[in-house]
Amino acid sequence: MMRFIEILRISFDALIRNKMRSLLTMLGIIIGVGAVIAMVAIGQGAQASVDAQISTLGTNVLMIFPGSMSRGGVASGAQSGTTLTEDDGKAIKDQCPAVPYVSPLLRDRGQIVYGNLNWSTSLQGGSPDFFMIRDWRIDEGDLFSDQDVRGSTKVCLIGQTIVQQLFSNEDPIGKTIRIKNIPFRVVGTLKSKGQNMMGQDQDDLILIPYTTLINRMMGHDNHSWGYIASAASKAQIPEAQQQITDILRSRHKLNPMDDNDFTIRSQTEIAEASSQTSKIMTTLLGSIASVSLIVGGIGIMNIMLVSVTERTREIGIRMSIGARRRDILGQFLMEAIVLSLLGGFIGVLLGIGGSNLISSLAGWPTFISTNSIFLSVIFSMVIGVAFGFYPARKASSLNPIEALRYE
Repeated sequence: MMRFIEILRISFDALIRNKMRSLLTMLGIIIGVGAVIAMVAIGQGAQASVDAQISTLGTNVLMIFPGSMSRGGVASGAQSGTTLTEDDGKAIKDQCPAVPYVSPLLRDRGQIVYGNLNWSTSLQGGSPDFFMIRDWRIDEGDLFSDQDVRGSTKVCLIGQTIVQQLFSNEDPIGKTIRIKNIPFRVVGTLKSKGQNMMGQDQDDLILIPYTTLINRMMGHDNHSWGYIASAASKAQIPEAQQQITDILRSRHKLNPMDDNDFTIRSQTEIAEASSQTSKIMTTLLGSIASVSLIVGGIGIMNIMLVSVTERTREIGIRMSIGARRRDILGQFLMEAIVLSLLGGFIGVLLGIGGSNLISSLAGWPTFISTNSIFLSVIFSMVIGVAFGFYPARKASSLNPIEALRYE
């Protein structure tokens, strides 16, 4: 233990004697560690942002569209057909034990007017199950009911963007707005969900009973049925998908060799695809930044080799008074490790500060994980050992007599 402390003290003394050179040697490690932490923080921040946006879709969401992604070997895309019906949705809810909630999902656009203000927005038709599936809470007022659906009632719920554009500080509950010149009573407002993964404003919409949208605005022949459903639990998403597939294939009288004439997408599939993309980006950014760590390690090796040459006579004197080869090896190896570790700690501070600065100036989400900090410090220490070993071994291999004669 005493020998270790003595070696550590001698190493610090040697580094302090050449402050500027030690600082410049550490610079590569500092920049490398800082860059790794900042780049990984950006990548993980992007992934966390995507995960948060996916969570706004709802709970264990399944989306069912008409049309197949391929038909007879030819890619056609979802919504390329009109193969779903209202009865299909009822069958899914009645016959799929793993699917507690199902709602039609019909979309349109329209101009809305309140007083002397107007706004063009997205119109979505659904059932009361829609709010359970999307986990969409009410800010004020109430939901529309099953009775409103059966009666095609002219009621609606509006998103926060509509509230801001048309009502400002006025309470919208109970007010009448005109959608495509048809009067609707506002029964509730929705809590904000922000932007989705595509950057679209999820709060810029009006929700109305799907029967009202069909019967009073779109017409029976001017829409394509789509559905949104929720599995009973995350673990039951595959089971729910299979149950829906079996029921729809049976109802549509498809042969075993026929392609599905519908498309089912799950929240899990969307999350996994987005997560994979984010992981690739994080790995790419981290790998690019790691190159500077290698460059920093090469800098340490170069300076340590110069140090061995400059201190050849000192090494010879130490050996002549009893220092063993392993003591010389330990001293120079310790100097390399100290340089890399000090650079690593400073780099951690630089990386954290840089991540926060990027987040505040550019508005990018960043997430600094303890794992990235720990791995960066460990990696910097490994760099010190790997690139410091050769110079240290060279120093310990010097012949004491030749070293004393060195000028």
